[in-house]
Amino acid sequence: MVRAIRFFCLACIAGILVACGPTPATETPAPTTSAEVVPSGTQEPVSTSAPAIPVHAEALKGIKVHIWHVYMGLAEEAFTSQLMAFNSTNEWGIAVYQTAYASYTELLEAVDASLAGGGSPDLVVLLPEQALSLQTALVDLNLYVHEPQWGMSETDLADIPSVFWMQDEVNGLRLGIPAQRTARLLAYNQTWASELGSNALPLTAEEFQQQACAANNSKRLDANPGNDGYGGWIIDVDPYTVLSWFSAFGGGVMEGDAYQFTNDENLAALAYLKNLYDTNCAYLSTEPNPYLSFANRSGLFATLNLGELGMMAEMLSLAGNRDDWTVLPFPGEEPALVTFGPSYSLLKSTDAEQLAAWLFLRWLLSPENQAEWARTTGLFPLRISSIDLLADYRTNHPQWGAAVDLLPFAKGAPQRASWMQVRYVLGDGLSYLFRMNTPVENLENILAEMDVLAQELEEK
Repeated sequence: MVRAIRFFCLACIAGILVACGPTPATETPAPTTSAEVVPSGTQEPVSTSAPAIPVHAEALKGIKVHIWHVYMGLAEEAFTSQLMAFNSTNEWGIAVYQTAYASYTELLEAVDASLAGGGSPDLVVLLPEQALSLQTALVDLNLYVHEPQWGMSETDLADIPSVFWMQDEVNGLRLGIPAQRTARLLAYNQTWASELGSNALPLTAEEFQQQACAANNSKRLDANPGNDGYGGWIIDVDPYTVLSWFSAFGGGVMEGDAYQFTNDENLAALAYLKNLYDTNCAYLSTEPNPYLSFANRSGLFATLNLGELGMMAEMLSLAGNRDDWTVLPFPGEEPALVTFGPSYSLLKSTDAEQLAAWLFLRWLLSPENQAEWARTTGLFPLRISSIDLLADYRTNHPQWGAAVDLLPFAKGAPQRASWMQVRYVLGDGLSYLFRMNTPVENLENILAEMDVLAQELEEK
């Protein structure tokens, strides 16, 4: 059975890596384990006496900054708008040019090739785990963050949630600054739950199970025998969904500086999910996404990315469903949320080019720009003060507002270069559990095999 798990996981990882798309499956044990949104300014700076950047403002005039990214759709629209605004308004005459790639894998390969053959960009928007593989080519941004003339003030630093900010700081080096952050969330039909007798948000594992099973029971009592397995949680095996469930039960995937999936907390999380499945309180859907199933009340709970809230709302509207709904953290011993997403990294070049690129990054992080970013993309703003600028957006997008309110529960993703591959082991393991209908007594074998696979991928 263990060999079967191994084959299943390796096959799935190979398929996923070939088709790796621009959006990480979403986007995570955490670099900061506090359950509060701790302002980044409360962290001790790596260096409070960084040397001044030896560049005069006059030397910046006419410098061209090249940035490579994987932005698509609304994110590309928002970024292009902000890039053009910077080019037309910055006082130094800096000009920023962009190149878009189809996936993070393609982008990383292009950066690697440029480092070997020339023509490297000044800035690159990569996942933090990818930046770790480029560490020797990147500028430690602490040099700029804490620089007296060109850096960020303590007020600015305190305005960025620590869970976002600390994702890019490893071993005292700042390899990036946040570009965008998202999370996996649980969509929850409040109107239907109320009809079933529940008016309180299910924030514990027991409450979640009770409501999911009540929804399934309602399907069993109707006149349609074909829907008797529906009603509860629409199962999702995205890696960040699995990591969120582990976190909710007090578990995780790291022990010290190594991957460790086998622990009592993770085992409890898998047993809980398998019990939901065995009692028909969770089910595997054949639909490509959960929007329609959630809209037609085939599931009381569905899982989606923060940036998908608009699509869910649109599907409910098209289905004529006027139910009230919101988003929840993952329930367990304590509510859990894992945030993830790409960051801006600065490649080594000349002092003037590096400073010009840094000034663009600093500008992108302004509260006004972050508010506009959130309006267009539907993702988290990276500044706390931006939320005050988004009062009207929150009113018109209550589910987004509910997601922002969950940030006190947020943790980040593992800070390992291998996480780009290892994360797929999570999704494959959970998928195997359900599709092979693994008995509860064999769940520890799944975690043990996941440990072996993670170690192999780490060594590569």
